[in-house]
Amino acid sequence: MCAPDPLDVDQNVPAAVGVFLGRTLERRLEEAAAMDSVFAADIAGRVARFTLTGGRRLRSQFLWWAMRGCGGGAREAPRALGVAAALELIQSCALIHDDVMDGSPLRRGRPAVHVGIDGQYDTGGHPLPCGTFGAAAAVLAGDLALAWADDAFAESVRGAPAERRAAEVWRAMRAEMVAGQYLDLQAQVTNVRSRSRAVRTAVLKTALYTVGHPLALGAVLAGARERTVLALREAGRSAGLAFQLHDDVRGAFGDPARTGKPVGEDVREGRTTFLLAAARDLCERRGDRAGLRLLDEVTGDPGARARDVDRVLDLLVACGARDEVARRVEELCARGAEAVADAGLSPDAADRIGRLLYGACGLGPAAGAASPPGGVRDTADTAATACPPGAPGTGASSCSTATPTAASTATATTTDTVLIGETR
Repeated sequence: MCAPDPLDVDQNVPAAVGVFLGRTLERRLEEAAAMDSVFAADIAGRVARFTLTGGRRLRSQFLWWAMRGCGGGAREAPRALGVAAALELIQSCALIHDDVMDGSPLRRGRPAVHVGIDGQYDTGGHPLPCGTFGAAAAVLAGDLALAWADDAFAESVRGAPAERRAAEVWRAMRAEMVAGQYLDLQAQVTNVRSRSRAVRTAVLKTALYTVGHPLALGAVLAGARERTVLALREAGRSAGLAFQLHDDVRGAFGDPARTGKPVGEDVREGRTTFLLAAARDLCERRGDRAGLRLLDEVTGDPGARARDVDRVLDLLVACGARDEVARRVEELCARGAEAVADAGLSPDAADRIGRLLYGACGLGPAAGAASPPGGVRDTADTAATACPPGAPGTGASSCSTATPTAASTATATTTDTVLIGETR
């Protein structure tokens, strides 16, 4: 495989990652076919197709531009693309497992993996002790994606000067993602619906995993100083939380044809989103017993009628929860973009990361860009793309190698709620 030219990758990062990912998966599929043809067709092939189609490659873009912004070039490019491919695979694991746990029928506008397998074998109506055959098989598909992700990561960083530092970030990211997913599930069965729990879950499950750690990985691969890595990770914590809050609003009010998920799914699942937690808090403050009763009766009811879900969505608007979340998204995204701008990256790379952040949050590229009245913009699944071509300069003056500290891979703390101005 020819070494990629960083200037070429700069032109279209998602496409370059897709090419690298395709070559990686081609090798994995050959290995799977040598093991067993049924396994290769049913599981390995599905994982490969799922990973190669759909998605915005956001994590890959954050990683790439952090690497470039810290002076990374031709030497670091293959490793960065390899780790980016690993990020795409671990995302496949997370989404496939998430759909099984939530019983989601759709992903990216198509049948979820477990639904597709049940459809292939007509097993959707035949439950097993652990769910349907499709659900059990999808767990294995997610496991395979995770195994492939770890393999791709290890192969990419092996022998690199930053191998140990990158591994520390990778390990923290995987564990935090699982912790966040568990908190999400646990809240649904214990009816924990506070803002603080919603923020804690979002930071662990999404914010650091989607933005903070990819930025940190890119900086580490370029040999950035630990203070730069830490600054980017914390910037990603703010901006990643904004991304999750925006995603919650899209899930509630967005067009299913654009979001790829059914409207009101979080309401039926009873997920502890900040949007629903804010609505409950606002109703309590105003003494709105009818609103609280509606939330109690409909939220978490998988059989809730469409008209009752619509009543909950109307309440989210009427009580001011959607407007509040829209303001939080703007504030957090601006805070994250400003922190990136102050992290010492090359100006072009910092600008590209900032644009990615605003695009992912459904906002304009300029700091302080306002969302439309009544809520956050709805954006398509392909909204966040690379900015106009141009090679970033070097940032080596602020990105030389330094000894890592525990702070760079520390998990989220109880100060997460400070991000959103919540002290309760």
